[in-house]
Amino acid sequence: AAGSGPGENPEAAAAGTGGGGSGWRRPHGPLQRYYGPSAAEAAEAAPDPTDINGPHFDPEVFMTKVRNECPLGQLLAQEAALGREIRALDSDMQTLLYENYNKFISATDTIRKMKVDFRHMEAEMDDLAANMAAISASSARVSAALQDRHRRGAQLAGVQALLRKLQALLEVPGRLRRWAGTEPARALRCYGRARAVLRHYRHLPSFRAIEDESHAIMAELAQRLRTRLREEMLDPKELTECVEMLLQLEEPPEELSEEFLSQAGARLETELAALEAELPTSDPSGAATTPPPASDILDFVDRGSSAFVGTLCQLAGSYRTLFGEDTGRLEPFAAALATRYFALLERRLALERGLGDTSLLVRALDRFHRRLQALLELLPSGTTAAAELVARAARERVDRYLRALQTFFLGCLGDVRQALAAPRPPGKEGPGLPDLLATLAASVLGQLKAVLAYVQLFTARDVAFASLPYFKGEFCITAVREGLVVAFIRWLCHTARGFADGPAERGAPAAPPALLLLLARLCLDYESSTISYILTLTDEQFPPQDSGPPVTPGPALCAEARAAAQRLLDHYVQVQGAAVAQMLRKSVETRDWLGTVEPRNVRAVMKRVVEDITAIDVQVGQLFEEGVRRAQSSDSSRRAFSVYSSSRAPGRYAPSYTPSAPMDTHLLSNIQKLFSERIDIFSPVEFNKVSVLTGIIKISLKTLLECVRLRTLGRFGLQQVQVDGHYLQLYLWRFASDERVVQGLLDEVAASAAHRCLDPVPMEHSVVELICERG
Repeated sequence: AAGSGPGENPEAAAAGTGGGGSGWRRPHGPLQRYYGPSAAEAAEAAPDPTDINGPHFDPEVFMTKVRNECPLGQLLAQEAALGREIRALDSDMQTLLYENYNKFISATDTIRKMKVDFRHMEAEMDDLAANMAAISASSARVSAALQDRHRRGAQLAGVQALLRKLQALLEVPGRLRRWAGTEPARALRCYGRARAVLRHYRHLPSFRAIEDESHAIMAELAQRLRTRLREEMLDPKELTECVEMLLQLEEPPEELSEEFLSQAGARLETELAALEAELPTSDPSGAATTPPPASDILDFVDRGSSAFVGTLCQLAGSYRTLFGEDTGRLEPFAAALATRYFALLERRLALERGLGDTSLLVRALDRFHRRLQALLELLPSGTTAAAELVARAARERVDRYLRALQTFFLGCLGDVRQALAAPRPPGKEGPGLPDLLATLAASVLGQLKAVLAYVQLFTARDVAFASLPYFKGEFCITAVREGLVVAFIRWLCHTARGFADGPAERGAPAAPPALLLLLARLCLDYESSTISYILTLTDEQFPPQDSGPPVTPGPALCAEARAAAQRLLDHYVQVQGAAVAQMLRKSVETRDWLGTVEPRNVRAVMKRVVEDITAIDVQVGQLFEEGVRRAQSSDSSRRAFSVYSSSRAPGRYAPSYTPSAPMDTHLLSNIQKLFSERIDIFSPVEFNKVSVLTGIIKISLKTLLECVRLRTLGRFGLQQVQVDGHYLQLYLWRFASDERVVQGLLDEVAASAAHRCLDPVPMEHSVVELICERG
C-alpha cells in the first residue's frame, strides 16, 4: 500500500480514500469477508471448501475448480478482482491500527501502574498472613478451654442423670402400686424399664428391696389378669392385650396359649350360636315344612363374615403375634370352628329352595370367598373345603335350573294340550298347529337362554371364585354343558318319546294325536338346527378347555332327537290308523252281510273315513312338507274296482265262478300275490305328509281286509263291499305316495269278500260308478 506512512494523519487518509465524512467505513465489508463470518453463521452454513470467505476454504480445491470451470478471460478478471480486494484489506488494517494507536499507548501505561499496585498488594498479603497465624494460635487455645469446659459439663450431666435414675428407681414401687389397678399397661412399661437395672444391682441391699417390692406388685397384677382371663368374656382386642401383658410378666407361654384358645373358642362359639339362631329349626318327623329364613343369603354371609370370620382372623393373627409360628394348636382349633361355620352355611344354602335371585347368591358366595382369603392364609387346609362349598352351591343352583326348565316345558305342554282340547265357538278358529309349535319352541328356547344367562353369573370376571380351576373347566363342561344343556335336551326328547312309548295310566287320557304330531315336528326341528344352535351358544358363554373331560357330541344328540321324532310320528300313524280302523271294524262287525238288501248308496262310514283322512291330511300338512309321490296314471280316479283281482278288466275272471270252472278265484288271487309287490303295513314313515297318510291308509285298509275275511257274505253283501271299495278308491289314491298300494289292498278286500261270499255275483261296474257318484 503505497502513499501512506506511519506519521500520516489517519483522518486525512480516511478523507482522501473515502471522499466523505463517513466513507472510510466502506472497506469493512471486504475486511469482514477476510476474517470470515461469525460463529453462529459458520455453524448454520454448510462447509464449502471453494468459498473464499468461508472458514473451510481450501486453496487447492478452489484453484482446481476455477481452472476447470472458468475460461481465460474470466480467470484474468477474477485475478484483477482479487488484487483489488487485497489492497482494500491492507488499507483497512492500516486504518484500524491508526484508530487504536492511542489506546495501545494508554494500555501500556496502565499495565505499568498495575505492576506497582500488585507489589503493594503482595506486601499487604504477607502482613495479613502473619495476623491470621496469630489468630489461629489464639483460637486453638480457646478451643482447648472450651473442650475442657464441655467435658466437665458432661460429667456433671452424667451425675445428674444418675441421680434422676436413682430417684426414679426409688419411686418405682409407688408408681407400680398406683398404676397396677387402673393402668396395667403403663405399670408394665415402667416395670420393664426398671427390671434390668434392678436385676443388675440386686447385690445391693437397697436395690434388692426395691426389686422385691416391685416383683410382689407385679405378681399381684398377674393374678388379677389371670382371673380376668378365666372369668370374663373379653373381646379380641382385650384378650390380646391381657395375654400380652401376662407374657411380659414372664408367665408360662404354654398355659397362656391354652387359655387364649379357650377364651377365643368361647367367643367364637357365641358367634356361631348367633348364626345358628337365624336358621329355622326343621321338624325331625318331617310332618311340618321348614319355614323360610328370616333374612336373605347375602345378609347371612355378611354377618358370618364380619362376625365369625373377622373375629377368627383377628384372633389367629394375634395368636401368631403372641406365640410365634408355633401353630400346632391353632390350626386344629381354627379348622374345627371353620368346619362348623361351613356346615351352618351349607344349611343356609339348602334353604334356598326356589330359584330366587341368582345374582344375590353369586354375590353372597363371592363375598364369602373374598372374606375367607385372609383366614385361608392362616389355615391352608381349609382352602379345599371352602372351594368345594362354593362349587356345591353352584352345582345345586344349576340342578334347580334344570328342574325348573323341565317344569316349564311340562307347563308349556299343558298349555298346548289345553289349546288343542278347548272347544271352538262356531265360526271362530283357535291357534293352528304352526302357531302352537312356534310358541312352544320360542318359549322353551327363550327360557333356556335366560337360564344360561343366569348361570353365567358364576363365571363373571368380577367374581373372585370364578378364577378357581373348577369354574374354569369342570363347571363349564360337567355342570353347565352336560349337566344342564345336554341333560335338558335328552330329557326333552325322552319326555316327548314317552307319549309314544310309555303305557297310558289307567284312567289317564291318552295324548291327542295333534300333540304327537307337534312333538314330532319339535324334535325334528331340534335335530336340524336347534341343538347345534344351543350347543354353540353354550360353548361361547362357557368355553370348554382342551384338557377338560369329554363332552357329548352334537351329532349324538341330533340322533336322539331324530329317533324321538321318528317314534312319535310312527305312533301318530298308528293312533290315527287305529281310529279309522276302529270305525271300519265296527261297521263290518255290526252289519248282517247275509241278509242285507241290494246296495243303493255308499255306506256312511266310508264317507266318514274319507272325511277323517282329509282332516288328517290338512293337519299333517300344517307341519310337514308334501313329499314325493310316484307318478300317477291318468285314470286313477276312474279305475275299475274288481271283486276278482287287481286287473284292470272287471269281467275277466267272471266265468270262473260257474260250477264248471277249472280254477277258483282264491287260487287265482294267491297266484297273483306271488307276483305283486309286498306291502309292509307297519313300516317306519318318512317325515312328509304323503308318507304319513300312506301309513294311515295302509293300517285302515288292512283292518278292513282282516274284518272281511272273518265274515260270511251274501250276494248283496258282496256288492256292498264292491260299492264301498270303489268309493274309497275314488278318493284315497290321491293321499297315498303310490296308488298301487291303495289299489292292491282294495283288490285284496274284494277278493276276500268274493271268496267269503255264498253267491258271488258282482254288480255291474257302471252301476257301481253311478252309485258312488251319487253318494
